[in-house]
Amino acid sequence: MAGGGGGGGGGGGAAPKPKQDELLPHPVKEQLPGVAYCMTSPPPWPEALLLGFQHYLVMLGTTVLIPTSLVPQMGGGNEEKAKMIQTLLFVAGVNTLFQTLFGTRLPAVIGGSYTYMPTTISIVLAGRYTDIVNPQEKFERIMHGIQGALIVASTLQIVLGFSGLWRNLARFLSPLSAVPLVALSGFGLYEFGFPVLAKCIEIGLPQIILLLVFAQYIPHITSGEQHMFDRFAFILSVVIVWLYAHLLTVGGAYKNTGPKIQMSCRTDRAGIIGGSPW
Repeated sequence: MAGGGGGGGGGGGAAPKPKQDELLPHPVKEQLPGVAYCMTSPPPWPEALLLGFQHYLVMLGTTVLIPTSLVPQMGGGNEEKAKMIQTLLFVAGVNTLFQTLFGTRLPAVIGGSYTYMPTTISIVLAGRYTDIVNPQEKFERIMHGIQGALIVASTLQIVLGFSGLWRNLARFLSPLSAVPLVALSGFGLYEFGFPVLAKCIEIGLPQIILLLVFAQYIPHITSGEQHMFDRFAFILSVVIVWLYAHLLTVGGAYKNTGPKIQMSCRTDRAGIIGGSPW
């Protein structure tokens, strides 16, 4: 019996077991469980436009914060700030289209990165720009220096990507090593986001509370297949809080406050729309 079983197992043509270090591909699924929209099941056009606009609002925060912190140090004003925001949005749109049409086609929006902020600030504060008196000339000279540094940095990334060197290095990186990198990148945003929120706590705090309520609590209370509140939590909370801030502005709540509070809380003091060269 034992001998016959062994012979049958040896001559039955069973597939050999894979090696321990051999990677097995995940089975292809047309629809992932718990995910409403996949590659083969896109949302309808009206909902897709709303979701795209919401994603634009999400990335608009980082897109505005980068020029807001850099342009004043570079000697620029509202017009230069508006131009930098427009440039970031345009380049982000072009890169996102390339990302979704060619290559790996990851479902990601390409935007400005805070990874380059420390090196950019070191260029802004470089000694070779301190003797320039004209603010416009200083802004343009610093911008040229930043552009040159970014070109060199991107060239290195292109070489690492197309040569396959990064693919070979990524095999030795475990999720445990990626978690601290992602966490530290996220924690770095607190330095830019939460001090701005603290400048106008009566508007920033309701935004966070409403976002948490719409995204985490209301979906558990309501029943049905329409995931409106959790799917559009950000755009709903932003619209409500902006209307609330506009009512405070029109009602004169900040009429007798200092200039810093007015710049942070009023809806008509950003200067970006007025400084934009239409």
